[in-house]
Amino acid sequence: MASLKDIRNIVLLGHGNSGKTSLAEAILHKTGVTNRLGSIDEKNTVSDFDEEEKSRGNSIHSSLLYANHNGKLINLIDTPGYPDFIGGALPAIPAADTAVIVINAANGIEMNTRKLFQAATAAGKARMIVVNRIDADNIDLAELLGQIQETFGTQCRCANLPADDKASIIDCIAGASGSSPVMDPEQAHTELMESAIEADEELMESYLGGEEISTEKLGAVIVKAMQAGTLIPVLFTDARHEVGITELLDMIANYAPSPAEAAPAVLKNGEETTEVKPDPDGPLCGLVFRVGFDARSNMKQASIRLFSGKLTSATQLMINDARKPIRPGHPLKMQGAESKEVETGECGDIITLSKIDELHLGDLVHDGNFSGKFEMPPLPNPMFSLAMEPASRGDENKISAALDRLTDEDPCFKVTRDAQTKEMVINGLGDLHLRVMLSKMENRYKVAVNTKPPKIPYRETITAKAEGHYRHKKQTGGAGQFGEVYLRVEPAERNSDPTLEFSWDIFGGSIPGQYEPAILKGINDVMDSGCLAGFPMQDVKVSIYDGKYHPVDSKEVAFRAAGKGAFLDAVLKARPVLLEPIVNMEITVPSENMGDITGDLSSRRGRVTGQEMLTGGMMVIKAQVPLSEVANYNSQLKSVTGGQGSYSMELSHYEPTAPNIQQQIIDQYKKEKEEERE
Repeated sequence: MASLKDIRNIVLLGHGNSGKTSLAEAILHKTGVTNRLGSIDEKNTVSDFDEEEKSRGNSIHSSLLYANHNGKLINLIDTPGYPDFIGGALPAIPAADTAVIVINAANGIEMNTRKLFQAATAAGKARMIVVNRIDADNIDLAELLGQIQETFGTQCRCANLPADDKASIIDCIAGASGSSPVMDPEQAHTELMESAIEADEELMESYLGGEEISTEKLGAVIVKAMQAGTLIPVLFTDARHEVGITELLDMIANYAPSPAEAAPAVLKNGEETTEVKPDPDGPLCGLVFRVGFDARSNMKQASIRLFSGKLTSATQLMINDARKPIRPGHPLKMQGAESKEVETGECGDIITLSKIDELHLGDLVHDGNFSGKFEMPPLPNPMFSLAMEPASRGDENKISAALDRLTDEDPCFKVTRDAQTKEMVINGLGDLHLRVMLSKMENRYKVAVNTKPPKIPYRETITAKAEGHYRHKKQTGGAGQFGEVYLRVEPAERNSDPTLEFSWDIFGGSIPGQYEPAILKGINDVMDSGCLAGFPMQDVKVSIYDGKYHPVDSKEVAFRAAGKGAFLDAVLKARPVLLEPIVNMEITVPSENMGDITGDLSSRRGRVTGQEMLTGGMMVIKAQVPLSEVANYNSQLKSVTGGQGSYSMELSHYEPTAPNIQQQIIDQYKKEKEEERE
């Protein structure tokens, strides 16, 4: 059982294929957790245990590992690196005290590395950078260090350096001598020291006064400097040959902040904020940062970072603002897929609870003394979509259960039923993301589905004023049905809310007020189904100004029919048009691809609205584009940028569709209706 000051919570972040999992396996081997170095190629890693991960050769979910080194308990969260699986990486950041950013020396600083570094910075985490694969051919480590400092700041200083043979490591904190292809070790020691002492005014004054800073004083201030952000240590490793692993472990054990030294977690409750102080004897407070399902038993597993208090099987556990406590069962320590029961989950530690369906990502767990929510890193909107239907009849319930579990464990995987198009739509971050999810459904839950591109959610509206009239009269022997309605329509402001502005302008009682709701229902029938191509209407004003009723034959059903008929009569005269959804896009690309991307956007009827330069030779292009033109933009962007580009988009507004496109959609709608009648 580790004390608070002896725990180190580390999240491994970086682009896919940077070597995070190899680094984690080397740590487990070096610390004696495993007796053989796990290999991704041999599919025997502790971290990537999921069958989907083994078959694809990359991480899809975050996994939990732990090891002991120099009396310190090191909790590792190994996260996926490809952009499609960033939903497994971002929620892990609040659970750690230090983010270790891993860079493949052969590939340099890649897109997701930048995103994850920024997320760790925004979350106030101490950061280290590990340059892995230093054994790769034809690499310039000195140039890469320059790129790291240009991209992430000059506070990135070498804590160690690879020797010329790249098989040994030179300690720059202790000021060891040697020769390195990166830089002079003595210069590296001086630069690291100057960045570190920025966090301590007294030490800074002593240094400026000519005092020599001892290794002991420098070591004492590094934790503070990492926490303050004045120092981001850079270390070098070759995980596959276990070069630099002991030095990395020493750095984590000696200088990564413990939960007692890290910035306290913060709960937000409306405008109020509460700092959760790490008190082992205080009230219980923790965050659910990972949800998964055991491959063998299918039991739900929720992993929790404990910020305060203790958790045992007897704890009366509260979730968010629920008033009824639950019994958590034995807390577990996870080592990849394997788990070990522990008597107590200690303050500062990471534990997992099994078989509690009520726990979800981002949940606050407590013993009744806390309220609010932890702020989680913002997640990208899942904009890549597929419409889905069962491959076999009768599988609807199985599909629903499988989708519930998949959405539970991946916050960037969404399922919606489009009320407009009547389709079940799955949404993810890209084609790879959804293919993996569909593969999981088939392999893990034994459910197959057919997919197709989803329909674009067009809308309809009017562009002119018009009047409409309809008399509903029906006689069937006994009491009949009668209702007559006169109304006016005109365009409302574009993209207005509510979509219909309704006014009851009857004077003199030509229609009794009791029939107003029925007429409105009839109008809404048309608003829901449209008049051109079956799409909902918006931005319409309607005024009911006259009509007739019969004291015996008038009924709600008659006035609903009359309202529908009069409204349809008016909108068909009011020059109806189709509206198409326009999305705001932010596209991050290497600056050399800017011309290709802006030209491509123009060909898709897009309008570039702004550009912004980023560090590291990247830039953001902002644009507004019709959704129909970028529904499958993912593959195009990857092709143009060699996989370096990323984008996000969200609905902006609706605009009239070009006449030729409108006619194509109307013709297709009529064709489908005719086929239905046949």
